Amino acid sequence: MAKKNFLDFESPIAELENKIEELRYVQTESAVDISAEINQLAKKSQQLTKDIYSDLTPWQITKIARHCERPYTMDYVNELFTHFVELHGDRHFSDDLSIVGGLARFNGTPCMVIGQQKGRDTKERAMRNFGMSKPEGYRKALRLMKTAEKFKLPVFTFVDTPGAYPGIDAEERGQAEAIGRNIFEMAQLEVPIIVTIIGEGGSGGALAISVGDQLLMLQYSIYSVISPEGCASILWKTADKAQDAADALGITAHRLKALGVIDKIVNEPVGGAHRDPKQMCAFLKRALTDAYRQVSDLKSKELLDRRFERLQSYGRFTDTKATGK
Repeated sequence: MAKKNFLDFESPIAELENKIEELRYVQTESAVDISAEINQLAKKSQQLTKDIYSDLTPWQITKIARHCERPYTMDYVNELFTHFVELHGDRHFSDDLSIVGGLARFNGTPCMVIGQQKGRDTKERAMRNFGMSKPEGYRKALRLMKTAEKFKLPVFTFVDTPGAYPGIDAEERGQAEAIGRNIFEMAQLEVPIIVTIIGEGGSGGALAISVGDQLLMLQYSIYSVISPEGCASILWKTADKAQDAADALGITAHRLKALGVIDKIVNEPVGGAHRDPKQMCAFLKRALTDAYRQVSDLKSKELLDRRFERLQSYGRFTDTKATGK
């Protein structure tokens, strides 16, 4: 059995799981039947996990969203879609491997799938640039979305990035323009767009593929204008205040649902999506099916009007003036 990676706040769970593994090893090496004790400890571990996960802080949720074993875009594509054919390149500069996309079928319906992909090991992380896209990545995504519009195909996007790549070469090739262009063009795309935040939804890097008609967010994912560390560095001049920044930013799914930024929270298995990827895929497939059904029959004008209204509603507030004498 592969060794699990536990986060710091999961140390009580880790101790129990290690004890269970030791007992399982003892049982296989001896004739003594201790299955009852193992089952009892397993139930205790499950309950402890539920208790810990019922009262998580925004910073702890951030750590779960970044978990190295969390399912990535291609994990969901392989499980939820069929006939996937990846398309490459932006037709201007190169092929950015931090964004993957291509034609596929969802429940038999032809569609376009686009998402940010992080790497599992050191080599792949370098190849994928840790999920941080350069301008050519966003231009590739836009090219695929325009192709989907041409053939009247719905677009499914999966957001999982710390943010757009901030390097000099990305700035030289127009990083800000590429992100702004995507937001502008997605707002006018005449086909349904279903967006799912599966891990980190960081800054403009996330916004560049997250303008849509239905915005879903996994229970332990985050979505923010800046990372907690980046916010802390600006406000307190130190990344050590990241936990305070996470509390102040309102980056969690339930907070964003209350603010009307997202449409639906997709529940995760006990302990997070990485504990049971198969079950997570089943939960997400139901949510995506329902989300697509809500917009699949809408006319282009209605889609665009709804999308524009959503964009205009962000940051809306009511000014209440004091009426005292």
